[in-house]
Formats: sequence, C-alpha cells, structure tokens
Amino acid sequence: MEAATDPDDPLLIRFVAAQPAAGLAHQLAEIIRVWRAEAPGMTGAGLALALATARSLPRPQPAQVVVSGPLSTSVPARLTSGIAVEVIRSASTSLLIASFAAHGARDVVAEIGLAVDRGVSVDLLLEESTQASAAFVTLPGEVRVWHRVATSGVLHAKLVAADRHTALLGSANLTDRALSDNIELGVVLRDPYVVEPLVDHFHWLLASENKVMRRA
Repeated sequence: MEAATDPDDPLLIRFVAAQPAAGLAHQLAEIIRVWRAEAPGMTGAGLALALATARSLPRPQPAQVVVSGPLSTSVPARLTSGIAVEVIRSASTSLLIASFAAHGARDVVAEIGLAVDRGVSVDLLLEESTQASAAFVTLPGEVRVWHRVATSGVLHAKLVAADRHTALLGSANLTDRALSDNIELGVVLRDPYVVEPLVDHFHWLLASENKVMRRA
C-alpha cells in the first residue's frame, strides 16, 4: 500500500477494513482516530516515523512483587533477600538505603561493601532508637549514616534505591528474619520516571537546611 497522506485517505480506510484479524483492525482504527483528533496535518510518513521512534524507546519494566516467608503460586514473586542483593548490585553510582531496624543481613552488608569498592556512593538512613547502625560497622568509613533530627516520630521507611533507576520498597527491615522468614511484602520498581522523584525526596530529607536528618 502506498503511504497514506492523511487519516482520511480512502486507501488507508480500505486497508484497515480489509484486515482479517479483528484485533489488528481495531488497533489500526484507534491509531487513525488519534491521528485525526491530535495531528490531522501530519503525513503518513511522519506518523510512521513517530511510531518507530516510540517503539525504539526503552520501556519501563513492570513492578515486581517481592515477599519474605512462604511462597505461593498465586502471584509470581521472589524472596526479599535475593532481590535486595540484586538491586544493590545494579547500582553504578549511588545507593540510598533506609531501614527502621537492621541486624545480621550479612549478604546485604557484604554487597554494600562491594558497591563501595567499585566507587558507589552510599547513604544509609537508619532509626537511631533501634541501634540499626551497629549492623554496618564493618563497612568503609566513606559510607554515610544518617539519623532523624526530630525527637518525635521515627524513621520507619524501608527502601533500597540503586542510582535513579531501581527501587525496592516494602515492609521488610534489613534483618535476617525480615528478609527470609517473616511474612513480608514488597515491590521492585524499575521505572526511572517513578524512582527518580522518590530518590529526590530522600535527598531533600538529607539536605542540612531542611533539618530532617543528620549525619551519625
């Protein structure tokens, strides 16, 4: 078929109507509807270029369920312990980790150390009242540990964010039981458009002028 000149090109209309697959015909009709409504002056060649460009862009991966404790067949899920290590390994420039409590979690601590060795900047936001920072005393001195300034309320967030592209959110603290045995639930986000503002929010919390967090 020759390139369509506009969304009302008779050749294009006949081409769509002749498609044997109902689903394909519906999709093409929807493209024509949007073309007619949003960019009626665009040529067929221009539309083809726009579609090719959109297809070439990286698509964000869907959110992934993460659990601790027993695994069922209801949803595809992975254990929190393995995902936490995987997210840490994916960092190339920065790691931002928050946890209310921390104990043991040797695999996670070891991976943070390896991240530091490859030049990753690490910030640990920990709840002071739980002595969570004791779990990380073996890490190099360049790892920054932060506590909340305010005396009311606690740091209860659980987060592992790699660079600005991947984040693990959930109920599990960085403890051996929470990562493996407890019944915990979380999700991994691999969409930079979602992760970037989340990381920016925590960086805002760390800014000294906002007086929310302080270096331990």
